[in-house]
Amino acid sequence: MHDDVTQRRSVAEHAAAVAEAVEPALAAARERASARVDVATLLTQVGAGAGLSPRVLARDAVAAVALPGFDNSQMDGYAVRSADLAGASVGDPVVLPVVAPVPAGTQPPPLKAGTAAPVMTGAPVPAGADAVVRIEDADPPRFPDPATSAQVRFAAPVATGAFVRAAGSDVAAGDVLVPAGTPLGAPQLGALVAAGVTTVEVAAPPHVLLVSTGSELAPAGAALGPAQVHDANGAALTAALGQAGARVTIRVAPDHPDVLLRVLADAPGDVALVVTTGGVSAGAYEVVRQTLTDAWFGHVAVQPGGPQGLGTVAVGGGRQVPLVAFPGNPVSAYVSFELFLRPLLAAATGASPAHRATGRAPLAEPLDSPPALHQVRRGTLDADGRVRLTGGPGSHLLTHLAAATVLVHVPPGVAHLDAADPVDYQELR
Repeated sequence: MHDDVTQRRSVAEHAAAVAEAVEPALAAARERASARVDVATLLTQVGAGAGLSPRVLARDAVAAVALPGFDNSQMDGYAVRSADLAGASVGDPVVLPVVAPVPAGTQPPPLKAGTAAPVMTGAPVPAGADAVVRIEDADPPRFPDPATSAQVRFAAPVATGAFVRAAGSDVAAGDVLVPAGTPLGAPQLGALVAAGVTTVEVAAPPHVLLVSTGSELAPAGAALGPAQVHDANGAALTAALGQAGARVTIRVAPDHPDVLLRVLADAPGDVALVVTTGGVSAGAYEVVRQTLTDAWFGHVAVQPGGPQGLGTVAVGGGRQVPLVAFPGNPVSAYVSFELFLRPLLAAATGASPAHRATGRAPLAEPLDSPPALHQVRRGTLDADGRVRLTGGPGSHLLTHLAAATVLVHVPPGVAHLDAADPVDYQELR
């Protein structure tokens, strides 16, 4: 075990170390576990509210049909043969008889030379026509009654291909439409349906074993025994991991090394990552630290969330997977997740946003901060755009975290900020 509480890692250093340990495991899990699913099923899941974390393509999705599938009009206007308008001018306009209109969803007959066909946006351009003149550039600038004979005048030539969306100009049948590794969000699903793709191969969500440690913990919904508390970390991090695109198995382990080892040995076979909370500090009953002695345990220069652990751990039949060990205080655990793990999971799973939105705003009130630490406070933005703190810096103030909409970042070297001083924040919702 490597440990030196007198030497603190910076937030950036620990974030880099977690990324180095976790990113390869998440990539390998995506390669290992994939499934072919119906696009229609994905749409149903999204419609039912299950689309917070998009699925990521495990293989390239290939267009079944070209986009567009046929030459169609980009504008409401007249389909013409450009050669018929070659000599048109204001002083000597070209006058053409108007033939039957072309609404969207109909297949028109070929356009005869010396005629013009009213064509609607998205409707097929008749064979023989090679350009569309916008309705506002024609005279009169409106479509005639289809039941009457009419003529239309053009006072300028038109370039071949003008306002025509050529078949296959977006993607040809058989071309890669959406490459592997892309999260399937709204634009991607729209493109898949448009290009006739009915099934795609998607990566399974990475499976995370979440272990809340502490003999004082009772699982959610269980009755409390003497001196017990409900497992807030398990609840908050199960939701946070799920929103970041992971599949979660949660366990609660008391402060007994043999029980913790048994939980790890009984882990599901496809677990890609183990996350623990509690048991990483310098107390007498730090079960994670005292049991998993091959991992690094130490301190990061952050408040809350200073005690951290990182390494690998044997699960199931002895397979080694990354271990990310967070402290046990609820606010510390959640802030640690936001700082060190959520960005990696979101990038691997396509969860949105991949990176929390950030901003800078004036404080509504003064604050003090340990100058040697990166302090992370909880807050909200008030109606005047100022950052207002919710509660104090304590790592047990769970209700204040629940009320917060931003995490407020005070960098090392800053001991005090006055009201109206600018401060950096990241959004939580």
